[in-house]
Amino acid sequence: MRHLLFALLLAIASPLWAPAALADDVRELTWSELIPKDAPPQTAQQAPMHDLSQLADALAAESGPAAQQQSPDAPVIKALDGQQVKLPGYIVPLDVTEEGRVTEFLFVPYFGACIHVPPPPSNQIVHVTSELGVLMDALYQPFWIEGPMKVEARSSEMGNAGYQMSAEKIYPYEM
Repeated sequence: MRHLLFALLLAIASPLWAPAALADDVRELTWSELIPKDAPPQTAQQAPMHDLSQLADALAAESGPAAQQQSPDAPVIKALDGQQVKLPGYIVPLDVTEEGRVTEFLFVPYFGACIHVPPPPSNQIVHVTSELGVLMDALYQPFWIEGPMKVEARSSEMGNAGYQMSAEKIYPYEM
């Protein structure tokens, strides 16, 4: 009888604590997972660069004129809405505080995107806000961002984003 009572109590209580345990799960995404499998093929784009020895080549591309975004309304994956995710990439600043912290930015898969190389399709750009932000001096390195993903388009002068996030964590990407 005691075991039956314990099992009943456990069955009743488990739905109360299970969502809290699941809320801590963060899904690590790759940029390709932001593109629907049935999406039309996109024009070739630069591969994600996490090797900083290639930085000089990427910086050389910045000296040219600004490029137009090829797919400003690319399809997104609606099932990502509300999920806690972790994504590696680069920061393109939109808003900088007086202290030199970037608190609003576009997050992209490769260095220099949205500047003078063709911006990636909108489903490869995440519009991010962050209370703490990132120091401007650190923007040449890749970062991880974590937080709840929102599937909602956002436009800026640097390009259209298909996703949004309020970053809860931002930290350097390490190989």
